Amino acid sequence: MSIKVRYFASLKESLGRSEDDLEFKGIATVSDVWRRANADKPAPDNLLAAVNMEYVDWNSAVKDGDEVAFFPPVTGG
Repeated sequence: MSIKVRYFASLKESLGRSEDDLEFKGIATVSDVWRRANADKPAPDNLLAAVNMEYVDWNSAVKDGDEVAFFPPVTGG
């Protein structure tokens, strides 16, 4: 399974990269994608996820060719 993983805003800076193109086996959900791409780092609190540019929860299914994006919540004032 091929998945493009993208990271935005402060998450990109803390991980030191903006994206990964990864080949996975046994991936079923967004949560699985995070664990495989970032095995040594727990997901930050309140991190948002999207699959193919639509917000999803972390239990959402992924399939071959999907783009999974992670980003911190946006705040403003």
